[in-house]
Amino acid sequence: MGAARFVPPRLLFRQLFEKESSTYTFLLADETAPNRPGVLIDPVDLTFDRDVRLAEELDVTLRFALNTHAHADHITGTGLLKKRVPGIRSVISAASGAGADVLVDHGDVIPFGRFGLQVRATPGHTKGCITFVLVERVATVAAGTAEADGQDSVWREGSVDVEGFAFDKLVTRMAFTGDALLIRGCGRTDFQEGDASQLYRSVHSQILSLPPDTLLYPAHDYQGRTVTSVEEERKYNPRLTKNEEQFKAIMDGLGLPPPKKLKDALPANMADGNVEAQNNTFLAA
Repeated sequence: MGAARFVPPRLLFRQLFEKESSTYTFLLADETAPNRPGVLIDPVDLTFDRDVRLAEELDVTLRFALNTHAHADHITGTGLLKKRVPGIRSVISAASGAGADVLVDHGDVIPFGRFGLQVRATPGHTKGCITFVLVERVATVAAGTAEADGQDSVWREGSVDVEGFAFDKLVTRMAFTGDALLIRGCGRTDFQEGDASQLYRSVHSQILSLPPDTLLYPAHDYQGRTVTSVEEERKYNPRLTKNEEQFKAIMDGLGLPPPKKLKDALPANMADGNVEAQNNTFLAA
């Protein structure tokens, strides 16, 4: 793709791939902060061991494991990560109805050292989809404090602490869009309480409203592509360049088969990666 792949100074960034579901997992860390605090976005059960070993090799202390939504095509790795990594906490949106250690809402910030991931609600593929926008702490943090070590809790929308982070200070802007926005596409809207009109409005108001040079990293790609940009998707996305009525007609006519792992993945992911979960209420809804 045409987007540049530079990352901000101090940010350790790795994009990892799980081939069975074509899922991207992202490792981010502040490489100059004490203990190198970091996060994983959209970990997968089949590759959690790879992710843990990589974090160990890079001396990253994993603080949070984040899900952009309750996935239907794979089982999240958060349950396994919590058994393996001391102190790591799982994160998902409160709107998803899923279980996790930390439930977040629009505007919250998940901090790791100098950096943070600001939550933007982007429902439509599912009711609980969120996009994570990379932000940087602009307030000075004293060395040796819990904040500097990346041990602080999620900073909530409306708090003074959240104002300590900024998006426009970054050398390179980055956002992680889950299934809401894919490269030249978007997530389906025909199950899991999806809504095509809601997705259209979410993507336009919360993702495509970002600066044109913002790099966008989706949770999946099936053609070997890794990254796009706001500018590219505004110009070339064959669905989202249409008006809302045309977009809805496209989505309503897709006729896609259910994900292969739907019956196993959703109950487990609603229970924070617990593969023994037997509650199928969500599937029957």
